[in-house]
Amino acid sequence: MIVVSLTDCPLALRGDLSKWLQEINTGVYVGQVSARVREELWKRVKENIKSGRATMVFAANNEQRMDFRVHNTTWEPMDFDGLKLMLRPSSARLRQQSEIRSGFSKATKMRTAKEMSRRHGVSLTPPLLWPTSYLAVDIASTGPSAIEHEICEIEAILVDNGMIVGQYLAAAESGGGPTRVFAVTKRINNSSEEKQLLSLAEVISGFLEFAGDLPVITHREDHVYSFLRAASVVAKQPHFVNRCIDTMDLARRQVEDADSYELEVLIRQLGISCEAYPNEMSKCMATKLLYEKLIIKG
Repeated sequence: MIVVSLTDCPLALRGDLSKWLQEINTGVYVGQVSARVREELWKRVKENIKSGRATMVFAANNEQRMDFRVHNTTWEPMDFDGLKLMLRPSSARLRQQSEIRSGFSKATKMRTAKEMSRRHGVSLTPPLLWPTSYLAVDIASTGPSAIEHEICEIEAILVDNGMIVGQYLAAAESGGGPTRVFAVTKRINNSSEEKQLLSLAEVISGFLEFAGDLPVITHREDHVYSFLRAASVVAKQPHFVNRCIDTMDLARRQVEDADSYELEVLIRQLGISCEAYPNEMSKCMATKLLYEKLIIKG
């Protein structure tokens, strides 16, 4: 069973959800669907709710017998020794979230952004509001739930003023035998590269050291952060709490006519050139280019 609660929900999305779930109160939907349908419904909610807020609770095979997801809310899900809890943000965190998620602090900036959107299809904010030194991060996992599954690949590229100056890659490989996890740390500026076989806990610790306190750019922040935080618990490290800018969230706010807000679709629709990357472009690189298109270069 799943329960979906929506606030400031577009009427079209309410009608779409009512095909699968029963609306028992305004914006509250209940139903019994498969995991695949549940993931598709949550994907539709995030793509179509715009500035609204959403919470989904569903049955899961864990100690609490449930899991939940949130979108555009100030409360944040966190894993505490295997228990899924909701973190009530402090006043400082609320201010930070407001800056990150909206990107606008004054009505004049909002009006400017809307005007740019009408002219070019993409609204821009002053570059000084956004970091130029950051990590672009992507993860792959063995499944959709950070509680039931685990990270099998982490990729992070270190960007400074548009230039890639470092890379961190961790991946699991079986080779027909026991699963091995290896990590590569590469600093572009001094051409040094190191590859080591490590445990998953060591991989996460290495990533946290590589990340430091740099802001993070990623696509689908809730997915990436839930797995990084769960892995931090396994590695007995502090929760990963670096400032994050979600390019999916930015695109929803700034690209009004997108066919979809998936990374590959946005790259194609916004005409982001991939000619310099003859091989299959990594999601980290795609996220970097999308961020620059939306925020820095326009």
